[in-house]
Amino acid sequence: MTSSPERTLPQPPGRGLLGRPWRDYALFAVLVGPNLVLLAVFTYRPLMDNIRLSFFDWNISDPVATFIGFENYREWWSRDDTWQIVTNTVVFTLATVVGSMVLGLALALLLDRKLVGRNLVRSAIFAPFVISGAAIGVAFQFVFDPNFGLVQDLLHRIGFTSVPDFYQEPGWALFMVTVTYMWKNLGYTFVIYLAALQGLRPELSEAAEIDGASGWTRFRRVLLPQLRPTTFFLSITVMLNSLQVFDIINVMTRGGPLGTGTTTMVYQVYNESFRNFRAGYGATVATVMFLVLLAVTVYQVRVMDRGERS
Repeated sequence: MTSSPERTLPQPPGRGLLGRPWRDYALFAVLVGPNLVLLAVFTYRPLMDNIRLSFFDWNISDPVATFIGFENYREWWSRDDTWQIVTNTVVFTLATVVGSMVLGLALALLLDRKLVGRNLVRSAIFAPFVISGAAIGVAFQFVFDPNFGLVQDLLHRIGFTSVPDFYQEPGWALFMVTVTYMWKNLGYTFVIYLAALQGLRPELSEAAEIDGASGWTRFRRVLLPQLRPTTFFLSITVMLNSLQVFDIINVMTRGGPLGTGTTTMVYQVYNESFRNFRAGYGATVATVMFLVLLAVTVYQVRVMDRGERS
């Protein structure tokens, strides 16, 4: 009498951390590993090098860098122009974030309906976003020209006898570069809000309308809460983009008038590093910017989390 061979049950694959198969970790490494390497090489290492450089006094024309500890940070805190530059940065950033988001949402609401030629209008609104900031800066130099610019001509036609000189008065110069960048960035916020509106559930607004809610009430109570994730995303991305604006300021005002009339922190990094050749001090300003951005972003994320939980 012959015995039948023993049946062997298939062995489960090897398990790694959290009980997941090792092949899942291998797949994760293959898919994510290259991105992590690129981030480490092109983002995290330059960031660490920048922070390290902020503790040195280094003229880029001299190969020798001298360690000076926190002296660059003390100088940044005590310089006369620091708070003017910080104020310029805050005003420019807040104005472009709020302005481009409000106008972008308004245009998205207007064009989120069946209108003749709406695709052409949508394309025209989005087009400036993909155009070089330097090219837009050159174009708007003619718009704000004090002698024959479009803005000056319109103000004269309206009846203003005295019109501002956007290139000589610091406040108006900051207004000029802010409006220019807001116009460039408007297409981005418009497209994001338009995509979000097209993904909303119309029955909520219809139910509110049946209940007798006014248009403003539906907008405030029904539409805006549904757009909260989009608004949060845009507030962070537009803020980050605004803080990095260099080309428009460089082309239109070069940080002036009166020295620092339109100088922002990112433009100060360029000035100190490549005009004054003080790479260590430029790295200090960049590090301060990074720390402020990190704190603001963490705060925004926490506010968003609290809003979702409530």
